[in-house]
Amino acid sequence: MRMSKGRVGRHLLGLAVAGLTLATGSAAFAELGQPAPWEWTLQQSGSPVMDNIVWFHNFLFVLIALITLFVLALLVVVVIKFNARANPVPSRTTHNTLIEVAWTLVPVLILVGISVPSFRLLFLELDVPKADLTIKATGKQWYWSYAYPDNGKFEFDSLMAQDKQPRLLGVDNEMVVPVNKVIRVQVTGADVIHAFALPAFGVKIDAIPGRLNETWFKAAKTGMFYGQCSELCGKDHAFMPIAIRVVEDKEFASWVETAKKKFASGGTGTYASAAGPTQ
Repeated sequence: MRMSKGRVGRHLLGLAVAGLTLATGSAAFAELGQPAPWEWTLQQSGSPVMDNIVWFHNFLFVLIALITLFVLALLVVVVIKFNARANPVPSRTTHNTLIEVAWTLVPVLILVGISVPSFRLLFLELDVPKADLTIKATGKQWYWSYAYPDNGKFEFDSLMAQDKQPRLLGVDNEMVVPVNKVIRVQVTGADVIHAFALPAFGVKIDAIPGRLNETWFKAAKTGMFYGQCSELCGKDHAFMPIAIRVVEDKEFASWVETAKKKFASGGTGTYASAAGPTQ
């Protein structure tokens, strides 16, 4: 069946509009704490650090757009005003003090303007405040182990669960933390270099064998938040997700009492929370 050029054009336009609708719709209805199909923005923020990262990203985007438009405008002016036809006798000006000072000073001021919020954000990420809870995360080939030294020193493994959603992110045992509390995460590796990364919290730090790094987050909302190892660590690198369940204080206290018994001897069983079983 042959189609006219007009019908082909309308058909392609319809496909493009449908694709755009799907992309924006999927991003708009993305669940908190996990990626979405066709997502083209940063994940929805779940912590104060990520709020600042989103603000800084948007600030830089606007600044870069303005600079790009300004340079484009200059190029258009040069092409139109100073081509051979419009300007057959070229200027023999060798320098202009005002312009030379401006194109040196303005970029310096722009970089200073960028550096101030940049350093402030770095300080916010790296300066760990007084922690309400400390958790040790150990990257292994290829799963994570979590220890709670402040709550009875129990430890458990967290492995990807094939039958859980979201795909490649669901685990058998989630890290559980209370909402609106400063969580200090001490990160290390047991074998090779891994990376503990959770986009919604603005967290990404290397897990290096023989070294103890630390980061922090303060979850502002309850729910499930997902991340992954972000360092190429071997053949199953893509299958060691990070799942953090943020709960209210009472549920966290209840979980701790159950976990002390369940994981006291290094068991890896699952915990059934108030929100439902994890396996």
